[in-house]
Amino acid sequence: MIVITGAAGFIGSNLAAALEKRGEPIVVCDHMGAGDKWRNLRARELAGFVAPDDLFEYLDSHRDDVETIYHLGAISSTTETDVDLIMDVNVRLSGQLWDWCASNQANFIYASSAATYGGGEAGFGDDNELGAMAKLEPLNPYGWSKHVFDRQVVRCVAEGRPAPPHWAGLKFFNVYGPNEYHKGGQQSVVPQIYEQATHGGMARLFQSHHPDYADGGQMRDFIWVGDCVDVMSWLGDNAAVNGIFNCGTGTARSFLDLANAVFAALERPANIHYIPTPEHIRDKYQYFTEARMDRLRAAGYKAEFTTLEDGVGRYVTDYLSADDPFL
Repeated sequence: MIVITGAAGFIGSNLAAALEKRGEPIVVCDHMGAGDKWRNLRARELAGFVAPDDLFEYLDSHRDDVETIYHLGAISSTTETDVDLIMDVNVRLSGQLWDWCASNQANFIYASSAATYGGGEAGFGDDNELGAMAKLEPLNPYGWSKHVFDRQVVRCVAEGRPAPPHWAGLKFFNVYGPNEYHKGGQQSVVPQIYEQATHGGMARLFQSHHPDYADGGQMRDFIWVGDCVDVMSWLGDNAAVNGIFNCGTGTARSFLDLANAVFAALERPANIHYIPTPEHIRDKYQYFTEARMDRLRAAGYKAEFTTLEDGVGRYVTDYLSADDPFL
């Protein structure tokens, strides 16, 4: 069986849908809460559901059945200020799952983040060498927690300590797609612009406070969630490929490009207004991210990534504009 932590979340629920389609028995683990997050899994056939507090008891009682753990559960908000909570979930729990997989010969594929790169001063290359990783400077506690665990993993492997038989970490860049609605203000910009365009007729983007970038010219590596799922599935099928890899498209696009793609999908003329970037995030704001994808390509991943226009068009047409926007 396959266990997915954070399975009711954005990327986790998309992965669950893909694995179900392949006929894989999936056991999901997540906090559901009192909102609509459960709808992310409403259409799935589940082999089991485990509350996070019961996860290790469940794993121990099914140790002979667990083939792979996809660990996507995390405190993922970049604005979360409770650093103790972030470190407890994103580092301590991740380490416990790593150790469990190492002891029980289960594969371990986990979510890291492009937030580990901070402002990008050291570039966006996913070098797994400890010296290169030490140069990265995350800008927030979330990014730092992911970076701490990445470094722990790489040192563990470098020193020959027990590790899962097959493992991989993925530094997700700016992911967008269905089932992110529960994230509120932490959703990708696509549904936010969609709501603004459909309800007010005008989208709002941040002004630039950097002389090298025009308003709306701030750039990100936006990646369709289905492409992330394809990468995770490929890694799950290729046990000889181990390491921490970027998960982006390798091509940075501007927020203006993204907004124009939303209006194009709605078949409306673009109407964009620029507002000041809030001062409390201005000094931590990234103006450019672009994943270097050469290591994943060199490892054998050959699938093409969805273009921004195609991904946004699909998101708007098939999900955001649908009566039921869930996967």
